[in-house]
Amino acid sequence: MRRAALVLALPLASLAAPGLAGGLLPYTDPDRVAEGRTLYAEQCAACHGADLSGEANWREQNADGTLPAPPHDETGHTWHHPDALLVRIVTEGTEAIVGGDYRSAMIGFGDILSEDEILNVLAYIKSTWPDEIIETHDAMNARAPG
Repeated sequence: MRRAALVLALPLASLAAPGLAGGLLPYTDPDRVAEGRTLYAEQCAACHGADLSGEANWREQNADGTLPAPPHDETGHTWHHPDALLVRIVTEGTEAIVGGDYRSAMIGFGDILSEDEILNVLAYIKSTWPDEIIETHDAMNARAPG
């Protein structure tokens, strides 16, 4: 059984930085987006695709019970989640966040990347979305518990 409700309490102090458009991610900062692009290529592209397209059949379980890596472009569901949850997923790994018997190959990167690096990777991803999706995501972040 998958746990649908997720607690969004974050111990990451730097996430409360003021002045970020539409949430926590510095997707309008060209330097942070550029660093995020580099980190994405190094840490994420092998599974999620250099073009953010994810793996084929990403909604269908593999033989080991895990799901293939989803796309992070507008065709995926990344933009359906508020920034705080995205940061937790990258930091702790999907399995740790969902819990129960949910299986995922997505590891947590909290011991690999710094808080700022995680924000930069996510900022890069968000910077690639069409304006309409960015606006929808920004509105979701404005409504998210903080």
